[in-house]
Amino acid sequence: MNKTFALLAAALVLTGGSALAQTPPAAAASAPAPPYASRVITLAEARAVAAAAEAEARKNGWSMVIVILESNGQQVLAQKMDGTQYGSNEVALKKAVTAANFRRPTSVFQEAVKSGTLNAIFTGATAVEGGELLLVDGKIVGAIGVSGATAAQDGIVARAGQAALK
Repeated sequence: MNKTFALLAAALVLTGGSALAQTPPAAAASAPAPPYASRVITLAEARAVAAAAEAEARKNGWSMVIVILESNGQQVLAQKMDGTQYGSNEVALKKAVTAANFRRPTSVFQEAVKSGTLNAIFTGATAVEGGELLLVDGKIVGAIGVSGATAAQDGIVARAGQAALK
């Protein structure tokens, strides 16, 4: 069974899977992605975003990892709430990187995969809700990635952080 899966995956890559990977998910293609700003998120802004996200997580009794990146993917702040599983550190980072690199929330990729479009798997995008863009004046200054609960709960916490920047 593993050989069959490996052969199928190799065939997809060799027969154009990499070309398909260049195509954004259909849902993402319908709305233009916001542009990057000429500046990046400041530490003070990142702290405010993380505080709002943490407050939402605590209100709901969820333990989370919260990562804030500049729009260029460089880390500004990361925090792990007590009791959060160790694996969430890497997942939160990957969600933030995906949002920043592809200029769209990770939920777009999750929905695309659910509908059968597997492009996200080939691009290296993390196709799980919880990565959001951080915008100032409609332009991307950074991204937030959250992990620790269900994908939907991670998304709620990420959007609570995102709202603090507006």
